[in-house]
Amino acid sequence: MTEQVGDESSTRHPFLEFGSGPLADVDLTSPRLHAERDLSDVWGMLRERQPVAWHPTTGGGFWVVSSYSAAAEVYRNSEVYTSSRGNVLAMLLAGGDPAGGKMLPVSDGPRHQQIRRVLMRALTPRALTGLAERVRLATVRLVREAVESGDCDLGRDVVPYLPLAVICDLLMVPEDDRELLLTQSKLALASEDPDGTEFDARLARNEILLYFAKLARSRQDQPGDDILGLLIQMTRSEVALTSQELLYNAYSILLGGDETTRLSMIGAAHALTQWPDEWNRLKTGAVPVETAVEEFLRWTTPTLHAGRTATSDTTLGGRHIARDDIVTVWNSSANFDPRQFDDPARLRLDRTPNRHLSFAVGAHFCLGAQLARIELGALVGALVETADGIELTGEPKRLYSNFLSGFTRLPVRFEAAARDRQPSNQAEKEEVR
Repeated sequence: MTEQVGDESSTRHPFLEFGSGPLADVDLTSPRLHAERDLSDVWGMLRERQPVAWHPTTGGGFWVVSSYSAAAEVYRNSEVYTSSRGNVLAMLLAGGDPAGGKMLPVSDGPRHQQIRRVLMRALTPRALTGLAERVRLATVRLVREAVESGDCDLGRDVVPYLPLAVICDLLMVPEDDRELLLTQSKLALASEDPDGTEFDARLARNEILLYFAKLARSRQDQPGDDILGLLIQMTRSEVALTSQELLYNAYSILLGGDETTRLSMIGAAHALTQWPDEWNRLKTGAVPVETAVEEFLRWTTPTLHAGRTATSDTTLGGRHIARDDIVTVWNSSANFDPRQFDDPARLRLDRTPNRHLSFAVGAHFCLGAQLARIELGALVGALVETADGIELTGEPKRLYSNFLSGFTRLPVRFEAAARDRQPSNQAEKEEVR
């Protein structure tokens, strides 16, 4: 860590650092903090007084980037702020991600571009055209069943099976293996248990890697043209993907396509229980689903942060960043920066433009962004089509993580849409006839 080099925003206010003053009890490495405390005031104070702040840890520390402009600057400059040592704070603090330079999200430069170019073939809007309708129909079916039941836990019983099914279809994962992958993917980067450990997460990650090693071996003779098939073919092409790179990228596709999408879908449903006026605007068609999806992505911000490592000495937000310093971009703050978003603490489904950072920006813009939009749009559309109302029936349960954010449990009660509602008495039955 080095000293302030002169920033107008911080010279107007007392110097802010984590571990002292108003930030004395704020430890951003703590999963409990993010699950159990509303950090809106903390982020607001940081954006205003110290948008790039040093966060000490035992034996080191990291930079916390809270403003939208500084966050976008880090995202766009992958030469100075590299992902190749890792993009998750816990792994960076532990010395780096073992997948660094081998997995798409934690690689940069020509290798990153090479792998990304091939994988994009399976995820272009054109390639996903047929998939979109299948996702819509499957989502309507599941949501209609939930609505007809009246009460359900969307976070446990409905939403988890939607993104997992889609990404497993794209990886050609057999039906019988999907429950295992759902269980492990929920543990790999977060926990429903406040006492969950990094050891538990590491075991889950290893289970996923071992599973894909077995599946890839079984498909060597006939790889197929799905995403796993493309990865297998890349081991024999000019890309020369190693077997380790194959496994890491299959793992990345699974988690990237399941975890964050699931959290944004559950979060969108929760938001609709809290903002009935916005629900009504959706129901009346005053706001297009496609526009609402972007606001749900901003509002839920399922990925709290993205980690980077400085490749050289540089300056950001008036602070001197030293080579090899860990720099963390906090989407959970940047997506609520009033300098970028008018009235950011309000859910406004018609918000345009909406340049949120939930998919990042620059070279690491989310590979599966279009797929996530399709799935989230399918859920929102299905709720609008099948339900006239949605309300909480119990306390939602939050995820414990310093990397991901959202709910794991969401107990709700639905009011079925008039056209889907079952007649409740003889008079209604006669009217239906």
